[in-house]
Amino acid sequence: MSTELEELAARLRAFARARDWEQFHTPKNLAMALAGEAGELVAEFQWLTPDESASLDPATLDRVRGELGDVTAYLVRLADVLGIDLVEAARAKLAENERRYDPALYRGSARKAPKLPPDRRGDR
Repeated sequence: MSTELEELAARLRAFARARDWEQFHTPKNLAMALAGEAGELVAEFQWLTPDESASLDPATLDRVRGELGDVTAYLVRLADVLGIDLVEAARAKLAENERRYDPALYRGSARKAPKLPPDRRGDR
């Protein structure tokens, strides 16, 4: 994991420990909190046109920044509790997607690729 993510994970761990919240930071609870915060992020974009979503006013941008912070904090905390290196997990997923989505076949297309068979997933 990158040094900045490691530092953030350590700070979040200390924050929870100082408040005796580790008992509540189970993977299930953290995943549910992450989903809730992701929902709050999505709500900031609900009903906006594509153009409006790309040019948020300062107040909305500030709320989005806060929700992104919440999502990031819960994601980092969940990965820390599970012992998952987020950067390595993202790299492995990107490598899998590079195998699944051949640019010659998927350029400009939003269609889904079929799942790779388990023996071709590689980095997992």
